[in-house]
Formats: sequence, C-alpha cells, structure tokens
Amino acid sequence: MNQPNRFQDENLTRYDFYKEVWVVCPSCAKKAIATVNFEAKKARLLCAHCGYNKETTTALIPKGTVDMSANWYFESELWLKAPFKNDVFWAYNDKHLEYLERYIGATLREHKDRTGFTLLEKLPKFYHEAKNREGLLKIVTKLKTKK
Repeated sequence: MNQPNRFQDENLTRYDFYKEVWVVCPSCAKKAIATVNFEAKKARLLCAHCGYNKETTTALIPKGTVDMSANWYFESELWLKAPFKNDVFWAYNDKHLEYLERYIGATLREHKDRTGFTLLEKLPKFYHEAKNREGLLKIVTKLKTKK
C-alpha cells in the first residue's frame, strides 16, 4: 500500500516570503532580485547579470498601508510565474516555490490552528484542486530551472 505524501501546514503567510522577490530585470530581462528592509525604509533591485542597481525608499507609502512585497516598489514583473488555464501560477522566490511545491504535491494535507490569514488559505482555488496537481507540478519544475 502506498504511503500518502504528507504536508503539514506551517501557517506561513505571504509576509514570510515577500522581502526577497525574484523579478525580471528592467535592463536585461534576466533574473534580478528585489529586496525590502522595512526597518531601514529601503527597497533595492539588483541584477547580477547586467549590474542594474536601483534603490528607493519605502517611507513614501501612506500611513496605514500594508507593507508591500519587494517587487511592488519597482513595479517589476515576477520572475517565477506562468499561465495555468485561465489563471497565473506565481511565487516570490525559491523558498516560496518550494513551499508551494510541497503543498501541491501532497496527497494528505494537514492544517492546524488556521487563522484565515495563512498563505495557503489565501491561495486561489486552482492551487488546492487535486485535478490540477500534475499540471501545477510541471510548471513548478519548469520554473525551478528557469534561467
């Protein structure tokens, strides 16, 4: 008898992944990295391929606004994204992609202490459906090797 592939929800939120975001470099269109440091009120976009380097402040965000993902400060396109049926599958970075891969690939998904705010609870329905497992895992594999 096959042992089910288990996933134990770690109750992570998007905030656990969005301070370092892989983006499309606005200069050379290769992978660049956008980072944000809310304490220092700075965001930076850096491309190791062409040397593109831009820094901006996060202090201009209106009070009461939720902190934004690193790519937002540069209006950068996500590097890890792909169309899926009528939707878009995406991840902020390799750690986010790996977390989604473990969840999608699991045949047994365990959840404890749900808050209504976890990453998995906020995902669109198509990420959760078993009928999409194979197609989504193919996208994950392709994104993991994207150059």
